[in-house]
Amino acid sequence: MSRYVAAIDQGTTSTRCILFDQQGVPVFAHQLEHQQIYSQPGWVEHDPLEIWARTQDVVKGALEKAKANAGEIAAIGVTNQRETTVVWDKNTGQPYHPALVWQDTRTDAICARLAQDGGQDRFRLKAGLPLATYFSGPKLMWLLDNVSGLRAAADKGDALFGNIDTWLIWNLTGGPNGGAHVTDGSNASRTMLMNLDTVAWDADILKAMNIPPQMLPEIRPSSDPNGYDLTTKTGPFGGEIIISGDLGDQQAALYGQTCFAAGEAKNTYGTGCFMLLNTGNAPIQSASGLLTTFAYQIGGEKPVYALEGSIAITGALVQWLRDNLNLIDNSAEIETLAASVPDNGGVYFVPAFSGLFAPYWRSDARGVIVGLTRHSNKGHLARAALEATAYQTREVLDAMRKDSGVALTALKVDGGMVHDNLLMQFQADALGVPVIRPKVAETTALGAAYAAGLAVGFWAGQEGLRANWGLDHEWQPSMAAEEREAGYRRWLKAVERTFDWIEA
Repeated sequence: MSRYVAAIDQGTTSTRCILFDQQGVPVFAHQLEHQQIYSQPGWVEHDPLEIWARTQDVVKGALEKAKANAGEIAAIGVTNQRETTVVWDKNTGQPYHPALVWQDTRTDAICARLAQDGGQDRFRLKAGLPLATYFSGPKLMWLLDNVSGLRAAADKGDALFGNIDTWLIWNLTGGPNGGAHVTDGSNASRTMLMNLDTVAWDADILKAMNIPPQMLPEIRPSSDPNGYDLTTKTGPFGGEIIISGDLGDQQAALYGQTCFAAGEAKNTYGTGCFMLLNTGNAPIQSASGLLTTFAYQIGGEKPVYALEGSIAITGALVQWLRDNLNLIDNSAEIETLAASVPDNGGVYFVPAFSGLFAPYWRSDARGVIVGLTRHSNKGHLARAALEATAYQTREVLDAMRKDSGVALTALKVDGGMVHDNLLMQFQADALGVPVIRPKVAETTALGAAYAAGLAVGFWAGQEGLRANWGLDHEWQPSMAAEEREAGYRRWLKAVERTFDWIEA
């Protein structure tokens, strides 16, 4: 009898396998980190084989903790760090190059060259995205231009491309021995190669980027009753299980937060920060620096779209304070250090380490710390780092209000940083609306589980999923409006100091 749905949550810094029960509660989990490779300034890479090995280990670990076998798993959902780009040999399973991570900025010159014809928004009407180093298409261009023998292999049909979801599903379903080369619309929309209206690879964009179409995976629904016609064959699950869910991590969090209606929004606090607003069955083009993205597709239903505000560095800033400055020994200490001072002491920290994402899209920006005096200490720096997350979220929310005309009355939050009570209270103060944390904060994995479980009847429908959602904590804004706006004005002034640091 099936007791669980398994979610594989492959993130930027770690991989997890979580088993969810009928109530959407995570009952068993295993998690392992993987290496971050910084071979040159601006370059961020992962080892795809290490990620595949970690995936196998966390699946085995979760099953061992549950004392479960393949027959007790109803289905598998996969969710993943988006935009991180992998190319591999379909005959051997060997990657041609380390994966280029979404944070990697080496494609800046490629994006500038593409923008010479039509500007930064050259592909926005079709793909919903500005030309930026963030997305997979330019990364694939770089690999084809710089990896010896890759273009010839691609032309021959031997080289496959995918985001991490595609890489893992291909391996889980047999790899070189008949592995399925598939993705879903949420991941495909992050390549800049998919047409949002047709939910298909766009021939004109492929031609402009000189990308062979045979490299690309088949685009399938995010929750597929056919299970992608996929089952695990050999590997960590120890038996045949349907893989029936696939969602990029932020779209999975939107689904896990049960934001099924147009106008509902969530914000995920992880390595970066990502706010998504459900806009219904039609893509809405942004005039305020947001991304138009594919949210999810359930079976044969119409696709659902979203507006997204993507922030590159939030939780990663805490890790930077830990690993690069040794300011703290572990990430959890940031809250205690920040609470050692009553305010930021006039210090503002804009972490534009890889440029600025939404709503600016400035690859020439770099990080700054401003407002330092002899009074400043490490507590002020820690507090400024946390406040940077809240202020960047405020900028994205303001842009969403302009584009959608919807004034949010509350913000649902999830991800690792939502357990920092100081940050969450400041987030409510900075926005002037309540901030709501659900009982299951790991909604990225939950969304992937929901997509997989719906496809096989483990859950009956979306209303049943809504019934699973429960409130854990709510923070009410307590800051005076004058103080809120004064702090925000100083933040915007600090952001301006990051511009034009990198010269052409």
